[in-house]
Amino acid sequence: MPLTEKLNDALVSREKRLIRRKLYDPSADAHLVDFSTNDYLSLSLSPALRSRFLSKLQAEPHILGSGGSRLLVNGHAHAALEARLTAFFRAPAALLFNSGFDANVGFFSCVPQPGDIVVFDEHIHASVHDGMRASRVEKTARVPFAHNSISALRSTLERLLHARPGLASGENSAFVAVETLYSMDGTLAPLLQIVETMEELFPHGNGYVVVDEAHSTGVYGPQGRGLVAALGLEDRIFARLHTFGKALAATGAVLLVTPLVRDYLLNYARSLIYTTSLSNANIIAAECSFDMLEEGEAAKVRASRVQLSAKLLDLSAHFTNTFRYQLAKHRVPASLLSLPPHLSSVSATERDPTRLPTPIIPVLTPHPRPLSAHLRARGLNARPITWPTVPKGADRVRVCLHAANTKEEVDRLVSAMIEWAESWQAAHDAIKREGGRPEDMTMQAKL
Repeated sequence: MPLTEKLNDALVSREKRLIRRKLYDPSADAHLVDFSTNDYLSLSLSPALRSRFLSKLQAEPHILGSGGSRLLVNGHAHAALEARLTAFFRAPAALLFNSGFDANVGFFSCVPQPGDIVVFDEHIHASVHDGMRASRVEKTARVPFAHNSISALRSTLERLLHARPGLASGENSAFVAVETLYSMDGTLAPLLQIVETMEELFPHGNGYVVVDEAHSTGVYGPQGRGLVAALGLEDRIFARLHTFGKALAATGAVLLVTPLVRDYLLNYARSLIYTTSLSNANIIAAECSFDMLEEGEAAKVRASRVQLSAKLLDLSAHFTNTFRYQLAKHRVPASLLSLPPHLSSVSATERDPTRLPTPIIPVLTPHPRPLSAHLRARGLNARPITWPTVPKGADRVRVCLHAANTKEEVDRLVSAMIEWAESWQAAHDAIKREGGRPEDMTMQAKL
C-alpha cells in the first residue's frame, strides 16, 4: 500500500472513531469569553507586561535569534536568566530548555540509568512517556501507579524493592515522576506524602522525586514559585520543571537540578544539545514575566490591587460551588453532567493542601462536543476533551479559568451548561416517550 494511502487510512480511522484532531480557525474565537487557554493570570493581556517587554526590546542590543545551540553559543541573556532563576526558585542550579516537553524528554531519556526504575503517576504528561521510552531503563522498570494514590505508590515501590535487590542496597535508583497540577484533571499532587514515602522506603538516599510544575508556576507559592515552594520542599525534591508558556505568557522552560545533574544534561540531553536555543527575544519576554513576579506586579490588578492568583482561585471556588448547587437544584443526572469526585469539596486545610482550588476544572459528560458547541453559541469557549487525550469513558469539557474572567462570565458559563443539560435531557425523554432510540440521538450529537 502506498504511503499516502496508509496516512489517509489512519486519519479516516480517527475520523470514524471521532478522535481526529484538527486546528481551530484562529479567528473563530475572537468574540468568545476565554475558558480554554492556559493564560491563568491573564498576563498575555497585561498592558504593564506588554509595555515592559517593548521597552526592553528597544534597550537590548541583541534581540533576534540566539546563534545556535547553547553548547555553541552560550548567550549572556541565557546565562543571566539561569542565574536569576537559580536564586528566584532557591535551587542549586538551573538549565533552560525550549519547552517543558523538551525538558521532560531530555531529563527522562538520560538521567535514569540502567538498573534504575521510574515510577510515574498514571496521568503524567506525554513528554515523560516519550523520555522514558528513549531511556536505557527497561520497559518492566517503568511502572505507573494509580493517580494521586499514596497507597498505590507505596505498594508499587515495595514490590519493586523486593524484586530488585539493587534498590534496597542503594546501588540503583528509584525515580518518581509527578505533576503538581494535572492539566486535564485539575488535581493537585499529595507532594508531602510522596516525598515522605520516598524518604522512608529509600533510606540510602537513592529515591528521587521529579516534579513537573508547568501548570502551577505563577499560581501557587510565594511570588508564584509553585507548589513545591508553597510546601517548603525545595531541598527534598530532586528535580523541578517550571514552564514559561502558561501563566507567565512567555515561552520556554527551566529545569531546577543540582550542578552535577545540570552538567550531565549538558552532555547527554539530546533535546538540549541538538537544537537551536531560545531566541534572545524569548529570553527577554521571560525576564519581563519574572520581573512581574518578583516585583509583585503580577499579584495586582491595577486599581483594585487584588492578587491575581487569589482572584483566580476565588473564581474557581465560585464556579465549583455555583455549578454544584445548580446541578443539584435542577436535578441534572450525574451520568449526563457532573464534577469529578475530588471537587465534592473545595475547602483547603493545613493537613490537605490538595483540596486547594485550581484554575482547571473538568466538567464530565459523555457528550463533550455538543456541550462545547452549545457554549460557543452562547459566546463561551471551553473545549471538548476526549480519548486518547483522556482515558476512554472520561470525556469532558475542560474549563480553564483566568484572572481576567469575571464572576458574571462564570455565572453565564454555569447557566449555559445547565441549559444544555436540561434541553438534552428533555429531548432524550421525548424520544423515549415516542418509542425511539436515545442511542441514535447520542450518535447524531457526536457527529
